[in-house]
Amino acid sequence: MATRPISPQDHERIAAAIRSAESRTDGEIYCVVAHASDGYFAPAALMATLGMLVVSLVVAYGLEAWWLTIRLPHFVIAELLALACVLALLWTLPGLRIHMVPRRLRYQAAHANAVKQFLARNVHRTTARTGVLIFVSIAERYAEVVADSGIDAKVGQHLWDGVVRDLTAHAGDDRLADGFVTAIEQVGAVLAEHFPVTQGDTNELDDHLVEI
Repeated sequence: MATRPISPQDHERIAAAIRSAESRTDGEIYCVVAHASDGYFAPAALMATLGMLVVSLVVAYGLEAWWLTIRLPHFVIAELLALACVLALLWTLPGLRIHMVPRRLRYQAAHANAVKQFLARNVHRTTARTGVLIFVSIAERYAEVVADSGIDAKVGQHLWDGVVRDLTAHAGDDRLADGFVTAIEQVGAVLAEHFPVTQGDTNELDDHLVEI
């Protein structure tokens, strides 16, 4: 997924896209990009420990098959030293951790972060419950559109799935800012169709991309 930093010019493009989209709807659009949704030390350490246990069993059976012996205390000490080295490596090189975690757990962490941002940024507190969060977590290669209850009652999930597909495709080509602009335009069109702008509409959320 995207690795190029989002420039100030890109931030302004995204903010302008939000303002343009919201000018045609009572809905509110909020954008968040996370560099990672979790540190993953604990799950990576667990997977490393399980892997070492499997390898140690294979080694033990191999030694037995070759009529070789090793004293149990020495075997345990070797295991503990190897585990300590692996944990030290995971601690000093955090970039390795996510590669040791199953995709399902990575997506769960990213989804939990999306929901957390939806609540923390008050997207759920708009007057008509018409807030939409466009969320990307780069490390997990994950994107999600989280819509408030007022929108879910009228808009099917398949529409948001299409937005997510386009957004992740842009991010995969290292064009994350373009992906956000396109996603904002798509979400804005959906909101304008179901929640057109009315007289007295006010801007309830900040119009910019938040990086965390």
